[in-house]
Amino acid sequence: MRLISLVLLAFCRGSEEFVLLVLCRDSNDLHVYQSRNFGWVTYLTPQKVVDFVVLQSTIFVVTNKANIGIFNLNSANINFLELKSTIQVHFVSYSHVRLVSRDGHLLILVLHIIFKVTFNVYKIDFSTMNYVKLKTLGDIALFYAPKRKYYALSNPRTCGYENNFVYVINLACEKYTLFKGDVDKLPELILPIVLIAHPPLHPHPQPKQPYLDWCFRHVCNEVDYSLVE
Repeated sequence: MRLISLVLLAFCRGSEEFVLLVLCRDSNDLHVYQSRNFGWVTYLTPQKVVDFVVLQSTIFVVTNKANIGIFNLNSANINFLELKSTIQVHFVSYSHVRLVSRDGHLLILVLHIIFKVTFNVYKIDFSTMNYVKLKTLGDIALFYAPKRKYYALSNPRTCGYENNFVYVINLACEKYTLFKGDVDKLPELILPIVLIAHPPLHPHPQPKQPYLDWCFRHVCNEVDYSLVE
């Protein structure tokens, strides 16, 4: 039995059809179920896919070498983007590469863990097909479920959170730890997490089970078959 590491559910625009993507820990393959085809298809990739997101009704994937691809809903292919610049990924270290979509932008998060943690965030400029390294998150807050996924909220203060913060679930104490960035600096991450965990901003009785993931009900994934041929 294979272990599932990531799952994405996206609904198809203008219909009741859906697409389910499943990434398994023990293989480099991406397993996809499309309700209109009533079956599973395995996408074979030369590099290991480590994350996927929906941006403007299109599914984007990223590999462990920080290569970005567009998931093809109509055939078992991933069309990789020909970007003019690259992101350095340290294969000798313990590195994480993750995707986040927010407000029409595709963000790539890279964590390098050797003797300390280096946390970098990039944005793809589709007009020039280049990576742009961000100095700050601006009016965005990131939310991370360890070994699972990152999420992003624009104008997070409307939901009780702060700009240029990273909120990390701390499974050990059933709370979350937050990392604050300066006006012109990204939040500084420290791993393993040893900071004092802050309680939720809206206190409520502690659950009997630890938090496993973040949930934002107003964020919905929707894809369009006509966008990728």
